[in-house]
Amino acid sequence: MNAPSKYLLATLLPKLLQKRGFYLVGMLSMIFTSINTANAAPCFDNAQSAYNYLLTQETAQTQARMQSIININRATEGELTLLHGIGSNKAQAIILYREMFGSFRTVDELTKVKGIGAKTVDKNRGRLTVQD
Repeated sequence: MNAPSKYLLATLLPKLLQKRGFYLVGMLSMIFTSINTANAAPCFDNAQSAYNYLLTQETAQTQARMQSIININRATEGELTLLHGIGSNKAQAIILYREMFGSFRTVDELTKVKGIGAKTVDKNRGRLTVQD
C-alpha cells in the first residue's frame, strides 16, 4: 500500500467515520478499490521471510542494472556511474571528452579519457556500445 493510502487509513478514516458515520464507508471503499496495488509489498508472518523477500528484490534490481547496455555516446552521468569503476567524476570526464572530441567510434577509445584504463573497459565491455 502506498504512503497516501496508509495515511488515509491511519489518520483520516477514523476521524471521518466519527463525523460522517457510515455513509463515507462506501465512498472510501470506491477510492481504495481504485488505488493501484500492483506494486504493494506482500505481508509476511515473520521477519526472516520479509528479509529474504527484500534480498530477492535487491538482487533482481542489481541484475537488471548489470545487464543493461549503455551507449557511451549518449549516456547521462547517472547511467555511466552504473558501470564498474566509474564514479561521478569519471562519468563527467567521459561526457566532457565526448563534448570536446565528438562521439567515440569504438569502446576501446574510452581509454583516452583520463582515469579510465584498459582494465575498466574490459570489465564493462559486455555492457558498452557506441552505436545508436
